[in-house]
Amino acid sequence: MTTSRIIILSTLALASAAALTGCSIADSLQNEKASEFSSSADLVADWEKSAPWLPEDATGIRIRETPDAVPATLLATNSTALDPAVCVETERLSGPAFALDGAPSPYTDRAFACGEWTVIPTEDGWYGWTPNHPDEQAAAENLG
Repeated sequence: MTTSRIIILSTLALASAAALTGCSIADSLQNEKASEFSSSADLVADWEKSAPWLPEDATGIRIRETPDAVPATLLATNSTALDPAVCVETERLSGPAFALDGAPSPYTDRAFACGEWTVIPTEDGWYGWTPNHPDEQAAAENLG
């Protein structure tokens, strides 16, 4: 078999595998995937991970993650404050593994620690990532 035929067959096999898993070829090659959910209810019903900090009325939710959902980044539109029983303001010590178009710079001095997630405000919602720094997670654990 010629090299060009091997390349073509390999590409077709990758495309088929990506189609069966719902991923794009780029997602398969980059070991990351993108998801979108119209509401928090859709996210809770259809996403294998959870973001307990996300307000129930969030919309336009976009996620970038590894296939096993760790690490993950999430951007959502929402005007509701974070629940103080779930999130505490603390020094930001972590940053997201994946960038999302339209997300603000995560390199602020302060952020909200929400369990395994770190969250910062955007102009019209929230931007969060997981995993976060152990000290951020410890700050959130002190809420309970």
